[in-house]
Amino acid sequence: MITKTFRKTLLTLAVLAALGAAGSASAAVYVQCGPNNNGVATDGSIQPAFRTGPAVTGSAECMHLTAGDGFISMADGRTLYTFGFADVSAKPVSDVILDTLAATFAAPTIELQQGKDFYLTLTNVSMAMRPDLFDPHTVHFHGFPQQPPVFDGMPEGSFGVNMGSSVTYYYKLNDPGTYMYHCHQEATEHMQMGMLGNLYVKPSQDEILKLTNPAPNPLNIPKTLNGRRLAGYVYNDGNASTGYHKAYPLQLGSMDHAFHELHLAVQPLPFKDMKDTYPMINGRGYPDTVNPAPLPAPLEKAEYLAAQNKTADSSQPVSSHISVDRGERILLRMTNLNVTNYYTITTQGLPMKVVGMGARQLKGPTGTELYYDTASVTLGGGESAEVLIDTSQVAAGTYFLYTTNLNFLSNFEQDYGGMMTEIVIN
Repeated sequence: MITKTFRKTLLTLAVLAALGAAGSASAAVYVQCGPNNNGVATDGSIQPAFRTGPAVTGSAECMHLTAGDGFISMADGRTLYTFGFADVSAKPVSDVILDTLAATFAAPTIELQQGKDFYLTLTNVSMAMRPDLFDPHTVHFHGFPQQPPVFDGMPEGSFGVNMGSSVTYYYKLNDPGTYMYHCHQEATEHMQMGMLGNLYVKPSQDEILKLTNPAPNPLNIPKTLNGRRLAGYVYNDGNASTGYHKAYPLQLGSMDHAFHELHLAVQPLPFKDMKDTYPMINGRGYPDTVNPAPLPAPLEKAEYLAAQNKTADSSQPVSSHISVDRGERILLRMTNLNVTNYYTITTQGLPMKVVGMGARQLKGPTGTELYYDTASVTLGGGESAEVLIDTSQVAAGTYFLYTTNLNFLSNFEQDYGGMMTEIVIN
């Protein structure tokens, strides 16, 4: 655990280091959005109409992330030091280089639309708690099928973003599906430390849901299911077989607290002895997983930012609490970016139908649907699955989504926690 004296010493050194670095590096922050930069405001922030999400208009979507460090709280009260990303798309570039200790876990969710151009700027703002480190960082769009090597984030064929610098990645979003992203520089260390995020691309078929009848719909794709209007489709299925009413990204992962504490203490890292002790969904262990609100910022982060007259935001903003009305179909976008473990997930008797794996719809060469019903889904590191749950034939109530790996149903030494959340059917 972090002692009070050690924490104060680190905070003092970190604030001085961050302020010293800011004066020399601020000019290097440069955001790009489209070939003409039309989506960037005069202060360098990305205009709302070009940010990722449902309200995006035009042909481009843009986002600005920082790479740095932070703190998160475990469900048993332990604080862990992390690396990670933060979304600064709405901030002026003059503020970005000072946006230290802002990393979140899970990393900011990236929601994109098929057919768009995506411009992702990454700025390395340095390590506030480890001013001795000069680690570059990258973004690896895991599973992206048309990746030019220069934008792949792999250090072997690409480059890292050095401290105080920015790079803009470009992606043409041709394929819908559930992906993920992470830093690929010193990948085992940086992924264990928390540089992992949800990323998915919604299909162009979703456009028909924005239109009112009798708008063009030549394939007569259904817009409703169980008497309720659909919110979207997982793929361009042509028949609404992947339609859903509510969607939830679920990033499965875990951390080795000893690795993180030794990192903060500037000690040799135990790579060969890595053993994860805190299993999580979207960066939280049960019962924090069922809290729909962002978790309060850890004391270490709040103290550091208070010294700069700043208010700390949550380091764990993504909830995994699932709540639907009976009759709705749920989409679970499951991903596993863990570097050490496989995970098997079940939903306590709710009917699970897998319609996609690895950002690919399950279809045969002739177009035959190869969806399958199952009681559990197993994912290894780097794998994703799209799972549909139809609640029309089940009783209302609270169900548990949890791992069948019983050793991952704990928060280190505290039982009845870990990789578990609730599905509430109203």
